[in-house]
Formats: sequence, structure tokens, C-alpha cells
Amino acid sequence: MTVDVPVPAMEITAGEYAARLDAVRHKMEKQALAALLITDPANLYYLTGYNAWSFYTPQVLFVPAEGDLIFFAREMDANGAFRTSRLPVDQIIGYPETYVHRPHVHPFDWVAYKLRKLGLIAAAASGYVGLEMDSQFFSPKAYRALFNAIPEWNFVDCFELVNWVRVIKSPAEIELMRAAGKVCTAAMNTAIEHVRVGARQCDVAAAISAAQMAGTSEFGGDYPAIVPMMPTGVEADTPHLTWNDRPFNAGQGVVIELAGVYRRYHTPLARTVMLGKPSEQLTNVADAVGEGMTAVLETVRPGVEARDLAKAWNWTLAKFGLEKPSRIGYSIGVGYPPDWGERTISLRTEDETVLAENMTFHLIGGMWMDNYGFELSESIRVTASGVEQFTGFPLELIIKED
Repeated sequence: MTVDVPVPAMEITAGEYAARLDAVRHKMEKQALAALLITDPANLYYLTGYNAWSFYTPQVLFVPAEGDLIFFAREMDANGAFRTSRLPVDQIIGYPETYVHRPHVHPFDWVAYKLRKLGLIAAAASGYVGLEMDSQFFSPKAYRALFNAIPEWNFVDCFELVNWVRVIKSPAEIELMRAAGKVCTAAMNTAIEHVRVGARQCDVAAAISAAQMAGTSEFGGDYPAIVPMMPTGVEADTPHLTWNDRPFNAGQGVVIELAGVYRRYHTPLARTVMLGKPSEQLTNVADAVGEGMTAVLETVRPGVEARDLAKAWNWTLAKFGLEKPSRIGYSIGVGYPPDWGERTISLRTEDETVLAENMTFHLIGGMWMDNYGFELSESIRVTASGVEQFTGFPLELIIKED
């Protein structure tokens, strides 16, 4: 007797993968694309489930308007694609090791030859072939190899086609991000506990990384797309700094930005820890950012535009005599190094994207002043009527005076 086993709520089913591909092909049709070549590892994961540290070498997924997907990877990684992706073995092709890191040939020379041998060039010559021209994983040399080897194809930028399909999350993806939120909570609690006077920055970074990898008893962690960032003291006036081997000193502010990761889904979070009594300047900035973040969260709901969130932020900051020229957030979800952003929606005054239920964002209230800084961020979901925060930390400066 066969017993039906229910699919766990956060599993990505075969039906969901099929729906993702259908959505991609619908956008391809609108852009008159006869084929699409995907190199971004986040998009490879989204469409196939492939998950390995192989993106430092050329790899590409061939997506025709009709027919089977074909994934080309380094020969030694082909079995990894078979083990982790949903693709059958006959749709995974490894290119020879002799093409790896050679000055006068490129793996895409071989990929183009194989596509021609499989009879797939002519069908895609009827329209345009989309490329991920702004992907960190598609080099000028890769483009040159394809352009020279397949003169029949008209290459165009696909303008982050798959990334835009990823913007609205499925219920299963939301559950994965909730799990990542729990991992994030554990990692941030570890960070706050370990940041203390006398502790070396590198030791705190190690503790954070261990917490990110370990996760919780319920959800094991994963490696983040971005390492923990900890601008400290006067260096807190600059974002995106990591750590060194110096100890934390009394009177320093420490900006901590990290992410919880579960099955490649990211929920970033930032908080600022003050080791001692904060200055009046820092207190005022922290109050402004906390009030501004509250205003943004109260604005989030389906139907408002991305720029409305930026306006709520800007109006609040203006009351404190402050301004922030950079964007206040961006869309998030699946992430691989070097970035956890989806490279689609930016929360700034120029972005007219209309928010919809199950869009997910990293809201960033970062203020980089003269010789000090303050950052507070939240990962959120747009709900049917408002907002869900993936973590539950207070929107305030964390003060450790002991």
C-alpha cells in the first residue's frame, strides 16, 4: 500500500519550479527572446536548485523559448549539478578541464561548439538571445567567446529578467526566509553578546560566523553572501568595512551588519552597539533613524510605490535636520557572494515600482556622519495589509556600559 507523504511547507516542489520557468518564458516572449543564457548563481539556483561553490569558473544555463534546459558547467562540477539540481543527467553537460583558466581559449568556446553540435543554434536565431550583462559572473571574455562563435545570434541585455521574476515570493519561499530570520536572530544575539571592551574584532567576527553556520536547533545555517561587517569607532562613518585584529575600546560605537541564511535565502539585519555612554550627536541620530524606520514600516502595504517608503523616511529625517542621499533598501531573497540583494527594486525617490504582497526587502537606516555612524536595518515582507518583520530586535541603539 502506498502512503502519500505531505510535502513540507518550505520545500520547493516540482510544480513551483515549473511555474518559475513558465514565468521566465512569459517575460522572454515579451522581450522577443528566443533564448536566454543565465550565469548568475542565484538565478541558476532559483530555476534548477543547483547549489555549489563553482561560480568562480564559467557556467551557464541555456533556456530556450521551448524545449529542455541545458546546464553547462566545469566537468568536475557536472556531478554536483546532478546531485543538487532538479535537472536530469542528460541536461547537464561538463566542459573539458583543458578549457579552465587558459589564456587563449574560454569554456564558452566549447559551449558554443556543443550548442551547435546539438542543433540548438538555428532555433534561437529567429529572435534575440538574452544575456545577463550586469552579472558579476559574466566576463567580457565570456561575451567575446559567444559573440565570435555564434554569429547567427543577436545578443541583447535581458535586464535582470530572472531577478524580476524572483521579486514576489511564494509561500514556501516566505517560510524559508522566516527560517533564515531565526538564524539571523541567533547570529545577532551572538554579536551583541561578544562585542565588549577588550575583545578582538576578529574573535567577534569568528563567533558571528560560527553562529551563522550553526543556525538553530531547528534550522541549520549556511554561508552568507556577504561576511559580517563591523565598522568601529571613527571608522563607523563608512559603510561596508569588515574587521581587523584590534580590540574594541570603551567609548566606541560598533555597527554590526550580518545575515541569517537558510537554503540560500537571506534575511539581513543591522544594529549598532555603543560601548559606553553615547554622545548627544549619536543619540540624536539614533532617535531619528528609529523614528524614520518606524515611519517606513507604517507605510509598507500593497499598492504603495517604492518611492513612498523613501518619502516617509526623508520627511522624518528632515524633522531632525538630517538627510540620507543613498537608497534606504532593496529587494532580497536568494543570495550568493558577493551580494545578497536581488538587483531589482531600490527603495528611493525615483523608483515607481508598486509594492505587492510577498515582496521582501532589506530596509537600511544607515547614517554615516563625521567620525561616527549609526546603522539600523530590518528584513521585511509585504503582507496583504501591511508588513512582517523577520526578526524582533528593538529599533534603537544598543548600549553596553559595563
